[in-house]
Amino acid sequence: MNRPSVRRPIGALAMLLSAALLAACGSLSSSGPQAPLPPALDATAARTAQPAKPMTGSVAVKVLAINDFHGNLLPPAGGIKLPDPQNPDKTITLAAGGAERMATVVAQIKAKNPNHVFVAAGDLVGASPLLSALFHDESTIESLGLMGLDLSSVGNHEFDQGIDELLRKQRGGCHPKDGCKGPTEFKGAKYQYLAASTIDEKTGQSVLPAYAIKRFDGVPVGFIGLSLKGTPELVSPTGIRGLRFDDEAETINRLVPELDRQGVHAFVVLIHEGGYPTGGINDCPEISGPIVDIVKKLDKRVGLIVSGHTHRAYNCRIDGRLVTSGDKYGTLVTEIDLTLDRTTGTMTEVRANNVVVRPETAKDPRQTLLISSYQHVAQPLIERKVGFLAQALSKEGNDRNDGGGTTMGQLVADAMLAATRAPENGGAQVAFQNIGGVRTGLIHRADDTVTYGDLFAALPFSNALVVVELSGAQLQAVLEEQWWANDPKKFLPLQTSHGFNYRWDNRRPFGSHVVPGSMTLNGRAITPDQKIRVAINNFLQVGGDSFKTFTTARLVQTGPMDVDALEAYFKAHGTQRVKATALDRVVRVDTP
Repeated sequence: MNRPSVRRPIGALAMLLSAALLAACGSLSSSGPQAPLPPALDATAARTAQPAKPMTGSVAVKVLAINDFHGNLLPPAGGIKLPDPQNPDKTITLAAGGAERMATVVAQIKAKNPNHVFVAAGDLVGASPLLSALFHDESTIESLGLMGLDLSSVGNHEFDQGIDELLRKQRGGCHPKDGCKGPTEFKGAKYQYLAASTIDEKTGQSVLPAYAIKRFDGVPVGFIGLSLKGTPELVSPTGIRGLRFDDEAETINRLVPELDRQGVHAFVVLIHEGGYPTGGINDCPEISGPIVDIVKKLDKRVGLIVSGHTHRAYNCRIDGRLVTSGDKYGTLVTEIDLTLDRTTGTMTEVRANNVVVRPETAKDPRQTLLISSYQHVAQPLIERKVGFLAQALSKEGNDRNDGGGTTMGQLVADAMLAATRAPENGGAQVAFQNIGGVRTGLIHRADDTVTYGDLFAALPFSNALVVVELSGAQLQAVLEEQWWANDPKKFLPLQTSHGFNYRWDNRRPFGSHVVPGSMTLNGRAITPDQKIRVAINNFLQVGGDSFKTFTTARLVQTGPMDVDALEAYFKAHGTQRVKATALDRVVRVDTP
């Protein structure tokens, strides 16, 4: 099987791996992408398509669901925001999450009903902290398998390193370039990924099973899993070459009759697409976003939709169907109760509750042992001090302005420029960082120290920097691509380095948001024919996030990895505390 190029970790990361990580290596199947037969999750479904004898009454089922775990084996730094019990108008931050406590919550919910299934709505891996990313997320896949995950849809981040790497994660075996790096041989996911709408254009088949059938006391339930149609705009085009991402609702509506013909009359959708709610984690007075339109188009026989992608928590009724999402990073487990009619096989009732993985929850000792085995190798790199920080930096709240700039994003852009500005390093004059490539901010510790693990949590994709040359006219075209033609509300602001400024007006028509003549470099207006050297990451270079103009730029030079550039930036400051920069590089002139 031809494999897409997957970069080795370099610098300190590579040194740690090559010196300290030794393990047995398993074999990887050489077969190309193909769709196995839809799996049945117990022996009964494989033996017969219909109950052996007529049944009456109902069957109660527990569905446990998570989404957007992103390799957060340890509790995420940001926790979860919840209403303050003392003042409901305010919120508090609870240190929720972590695989050790999530496994306990999962076990407690499963114990309530022997008829249960544990599912997910994608992005279980990718954009992960170093404890997972250092091992190509094998540690996370093992953790989820250990806590009994059964099924998951494929999210866009499962494609971060290409389809072949996703298939390796499913099937097992060593990484084709880095080999086996974990404490034990990687045997692949114990759970089944579902990818109904991701089609291999050569075969016309889904690259992974489209659905699975689970029987509860003889009553079958069909689980359809799929990613969002917009995945190609969110991942590197080279990693999904030859794949097609079909419309979500059309795919589901095509499969429901197929399952119905097999005697399945109750349907659950696991979809990596979501919405933006109002209200608390179990409220939904109002919700907007792509999931609303998708649900309204679905076959009326679909009774439950487990969603994700937007990193929000909600428990909604849309078009009469239950739609859930469990926040992000393992802070919540969604507990869903289904009632199935034995006679008709249909779903007669469904309700849900988002359960917080609270910090006082007991830790699962098996998870502790698993995580410790990976920490033993990774911890020296995670805890290595790289510099000092004067204050926390973020992408939210007061750390973001109306123009789209953020204190964390500007820090990354400044570090990129510093790493590539010298003539021998490409002679960059400005740097751009895509906002989605910065996953989190930097926490502030009492002693002001910053660790390599902190930097990697912010920049987990191991993107290489490149310097390209653009004309002033091309540069303006790049800025206009921050707004998406097929989604007027989609605005992905590039984070800019110091010295580059422009203004934009949302009242202006699509394709001309940038105020004419407002682009300046070091205080001087940029002319359309002026040649400018720009530092970007290789994700943007190949047209990631729909910045297609970057693909037409002339390549000048390849630079270091983004996280290594950020580390060098901190080290260059020595004992000086890095501070937030003013959010005045990009200015929105109309009132939002």
